[in-house]
Amino acid sequence: MRAMLTLRLPLFLGCILFAADGALAQPTPIDLGTLGDSVTYPLGMNNRGDVVGYSSGRLPSRAFLWTEKTGMFDLGALDSGATTAVAVNDRGQVVGTSGANGPRPGLHGSHVFLWTKQDGMVDLHAPPPNGGLNSFAGAINDRGRVIGTYDVGSGYHAFSWTAKEGMIDLGTLGGWRVVPAAVSNRDQVVGRSSLIPAPVPVFEFGQGHAFSWTPAGGLVDLGTLGGPSSAAEAVNEKGDVVGWAEVEEGVSHAFLWTKQDGMVDLGTLGGTFSFAYDVNEAGAIVGYSALPGDTEEHAFLWTKQDGMVDLTLDGFRSVAYAINDRGQVVGRNGTLDPLSIHAFVWTASKGMVDLAPLPGYASSEAFLVNNSGQVVGISYTEGVVADSRPTMWRATD
Repeated sequence: MRAMLTLRLPLFLGCILFAADGALAQPTPIDLGTLGDSVTYPLGMNNRGDVVGYSSGRLPSRAFLWTEKTGMFDLGALDSGATTAVAVNDRGQVVGTSGANGPRPGLHGSHVFLWTKQDGMVDLHAPPPNGGLNSFAGAINDRGRVIGTYDVGSGYHAFSWTAKEGMIDLGTLGGWRVVPAAVSNRDQVVGRSSLIPAPVPVFEFGQGHAFSWTPAGGLVDLGTLGGPSSAAEAVNEKGDVVGWAEVEEGVSHAFLWTKQDGMVDLGTLGGTFSFAYDVNEAGAIVGYSALPGDTEEHAFLWTKQDGMVDLTLDGFRSVAYAINDRGQVVGRNGTLDPLSIHAFVWTASKGMVDLAPLPGYASSEAFLVNNSGQVVGISYTEGVVADSRPTMWRATD
């Protein structure tokens, strides 16, 4: 599973029941609330069902933590700038980024924070390894290791932080930008490093390779499938790494990397491209792939036994974002008749089950699923940017 069930963004910035007629009833959407803003977005969830993210609509944005006991509350800020919580581990430790928007001495730019119930919000930024002004949180594991990225003046490097080591630079593959995507509970960090030493435009990455970092082995280039670029998206506790890599033809294919076999092409559902986003402890992988002709894209589940299997029975554009250790898969599915985008949960026994949005909303997407079967995403109105609400559904096998 993706470390701490974290929905990755750019670091810059009830129950399923059978109805009487035997048909599956949809899980009931649960409204997680807001901090009074029109846009509230969940980014991380732990196995206890605690959810973190940000609430916006009024500037600056505010970080939130939702628990079943407390509901949603504001985590505060390091100063008065925009604040976002991106991940929460099973110990209840929250990490995120808080920006400077006022006169607080020593706070310039954006800083990574660690929030705990005991100590509140603590600035992890100072002193950064190479003196940059900005740092951005990415994830935290159950051991308390925090990963993210920070600026070094001439680019952005990945960092790891622990209470014992402080903030350390993870190195590069020779390029100007390194973005970590996930960290396992064995402290293995995976992500993408550029190979180009000179900065490119801020919204362009340039050529880059997937990497794996461990405290003992340092930064390792995972290579590609014959093309110029690749990226790692998730890692499990066995060290299986998944992501995408370009092949010789210049299109991207989902991959599985293991220490024994290196990078293996997972293929496609008949189209030219595919992407892998998550892997569980059994080695089951999810993502999406183009169908023949590349006119449709469907969510897939890949296992060693069955290879890549299409999860979509009714829909033209679906994506699987996450899978838990029970084999429950969540994502989004688009249909033409009627025209809609809805979240889904897939299980081996029930197949793809629709997760309807909250009343008053037209669309939904699911990003996160924990080992208790709690699914988190958003309800929103298609085409309305400032209108999203965090939503939870409870799934069963």
